[in-house]
Amino acid sequence: MPADLAVVGLGPLGLPLAQAAVAARIATVGHDPARSQDLAAGRLPGDADGAVLTAADVRRMLATGFRPTANPAELARVRTAVICAPTPPGPDGTPSLTPVVDATRTLAAHLRPHTTVIIESPVPPGTTETLLLPLLEEGSGLRAGRDFHLAHSPGRVDPGNRAHPYSATPKVIGGYTSACTESAATFYSRLTDKVVRARGLREAETVHLLETNYRHVNIALVNEMAVLCHDLGVDLWDVIRCAETKPFGFQAFRPGPGVGGHALPQDLSSPHLPTRPLRMVELARQVNNHMPGYVVQRAATLLNEHGKSARGARVLLLGITYKPDLADRQAAPAEEIATRLMQLGAAVSYHDPHIPSWNVLERPVPRADSLYEAAADADLTILLQHHRTYDLQGLAVKAQLLLDTRGATPVGAAHRL
Repeated sequence: MPADLAVVGLGPLGLPLAQAAVAARIATVGHDPARSQDLAAGRLPGDADGAVLTAADVRRMLATGFRPTANPAELARVRTAVICAPTPPGPDGTPSLTPVVDATRTLAAHLRPHTTVIIESPVPPGTTETLLLPLLEEGSGLRAGRDFHLAHSPGRVDPGNRAHPYSATPKVIGGYTSACTESAATFYSRLTDKVVRARGLREAETVHLLETNYRHVNIALVNEMAVLCHDLGVDLWDVIRCAETKPFGFQAFRPGPGVGGHALPQDLSSPHLPTRPLRMVELARQVNNHMPGYVVQRAATLLNEHGKSARGARVLLLGITYKPDLADRQAAPAEEIATRLMQLGAAVSYHDPHIPSWNVLERPVPRADSLYEAAADADLTILLQHHRTYDLQGLAVKAQLLLDTRGATPVGAAHRL
């Protein structure tokens, strides 16, 4: 059965788009050979570390017309196709474009005239025009801007953020031609209250670059402040509380044990255009990458101050996801922290209501069934993620020693980052 929309790639970008589309009564097919079988059965895929929806969400989508498929022929019968393939870190740590290229080639082989093709995958500026456009034209025999529309719209999904649902988040759109922009705008206006038109493809791509790097740079600044304030004996959390009362020129960011998520910082604007390194972004990456090691250093120091060595210490990690209240471990710092603690000889266990099992260094990490009993038994408990279900007041009473990397515990109840 023909659909209005094909979402190519059913991961952290594609599933929320498909969810918004079926909620708007748009007939939607989702193409993802690796995930379609599980999704069609109402299950989360096996790689659910990156899950942004629940199984119940998926079942509701299926009930309202969503059709996951592994058959690329389905892509030939839609008005709009949106590529949402991921760009995972490659061997050198920079985003890999291989999944996006593969998705583009698959779509190109089935592309029909008058289709609107939109790239939501996070790609460096210049990628859509210099890499993906030729693939679409060569694979289809069609011309962009004449036979089909082509646009870029940076993904703006914030999983679990109920204050900013898809429909209330403006969508930025930049087309290959002005007609391409308008065609994409017509589609997104069915999903969101506001559409923002960029001048073109490269401007739209660069919006993602700026938004992502803004987050990483500001987190790096406050992470450095956390280290400085600890050395000075200053309560950084109180500093932030006071600073955020300033009504202009300041936006509050908070430190943590590291930076996770699906949006990687990019220190080169594009491999497809003449570029220069973004030095501040590279420095921010270095600062943020240092934080898991700093957390382990603080943990070892706390144990020593209480007459215990890291070797043989029982350490409980609370919350191993990258965001609170979601079963998403993408790039979460918990794994590096656990690895470093194990290498120091600590006996590491964890508690997370969203993660039933966890392997580190290719062996299972014991999962605590009873949170309070595990905290009372552990020599050190480290809060890495503040899930809504955690009673931190009670936890602070039960834990022998508590290191709070999120500033979520009551003042004086724990050692804060």
